[in-house]
Amino acid sequence: MPAMEVSVVIPVRNAAQTLRRTLLALGEQTIDPSRYEVIVVDDGSTDDSVAVAESAGARVLRQSGLGPGQARNRGAAMARGAVLAFTDADCFPAPDWLEAGLAAMPGCALVQGRVLPDPTSDRGPFDHTIWVVCESGLYETANLFVRRQAFVDVGGFEDWLEVKIGKRLGEDVWFGWKVRRAGGCTAFAEDALVHHAVFPRRWHQYVLERRRLLYFPDLVRKVPELRRHFLHARLFVSPRSAAFAAAATGAVGATVLLACSLPAYLVAAPLCLGIPYGWLIGRRALGAGSHGPKLAVADLLADAIGFAYLVRGSLRRRVVVL
Repeated sequence: MPAMEVSVVIPVRNAAQTLRRTLLALGEQTIDPSRYEVIVVDDGSTDDSVAVAESAGARVLRQSGLGPGQARNRGAAMARGAVLAFTDADCFPAPDWLEAGLAAMPGCALVQGRVLPDPTSDRGPFDHTIWVVCESGLYETANLFVRRQAFVDVGGFEDWLEVKIGKRLGEDVWFGWKVRRAGGCTAFAEDALVHHAVFPRRWHQYVLERRRLLYFPDLVRKVPELRRHFLHARLFVSPRSAAFAAAATGAVGATVLLACSLPAYLVAAPLCLGIPYGWLIGRRALGAGSHGPKLAVADLLADAIGFAYLVRGSLRRRVVVL
């Protein structure tokens, strides 16, 4: 049997600023220190990440720019725990994170934990952070527990998706579904809480981030189960994207009717499809106070770009996701 009950694996690349707090939080866990170890896998950092990890007493492994999936594999290969607990260098586990995650493991091969934005940070409408409030089927590694034997049985993480916009993605989704397809039981542990850092982001960065939706059809093609477990109405990435698609359809329909010189009331009828989307955008704008108009414009641009890239990805992979 492994000497440790659980091994925490953290991939890091140039994250010294947040890693220090991550490791401090792990040092304050409620379970006995003899029951867990912390492994930091440095992926070619050029900042003080390694020094921060070493000063905190973590086991430090090194690799050169192979990506977070391979970093997690390397950490898992050196782990001594029967359970692997994955989090990231910009995440801050609650004191009872390991205790709650382990309590949810009996009978399960994989447990997804809850992720919320860092409550100590002011969060603007365009800032970046992460929420995980249910087992959506994406299996985000910001907070994920898995039995080491199950990890070994499915071959760990695979970098199967070539990404040209932003960071690599998809290896966690595919990993979770490999475990499920192998018959592993999964669960969601609401009490196993991790807070994710909040990173400032300008409005144009918020808008351009939606280009990464290009790759969602790839995910659905690789894991068709996402239609039932994640997609809204088995077609849309979210209720908001469904509302935007309806509004876009209504706008196109009205344009066609206008070109046919039909009466105004007939031209206006398709525009009613945009009412739900207008309500969603308006509600967010009203909640932003004086920044409401800017937020409404940014949301409209972001949703339009996201829709365009989803259509592009759907055509490329011949898998319809909107």
